[in-house]
Amino acid sequence: MNQNKFLWCVIAISIAMVLLLSGCQDTYRYVCQNPDKFDLPECQKPRCLFTQTCPEYLVAPILTNKIEPPKAEEKKAEVPNATN
Repeated sequence: MNQNKFLWCVIAISIAMVLLLSGCQDTYRYVCQNPDKFDLPECQKPRCLFTQTCPEYLVAPILTNKIEPPKAEEKKAEVPNATN
């Protein structure tokens, strides 16, 4: 009985591994994230501006378009005086 359970466990694990590993592919969430497809019409402006799928928005925007947080002096200047 134990050998039978062990055999079924091995079979089930093998099937699960095959299914899990076959699902691993190099895919991109958006077409314009793929560097090979940057020249497609839907990846060119103005068409990509509407859908926000321009390559410069999708490929490492954090590194290229870093927005600095406002400094303390700028925050104080922006806040209106509530006592007036």
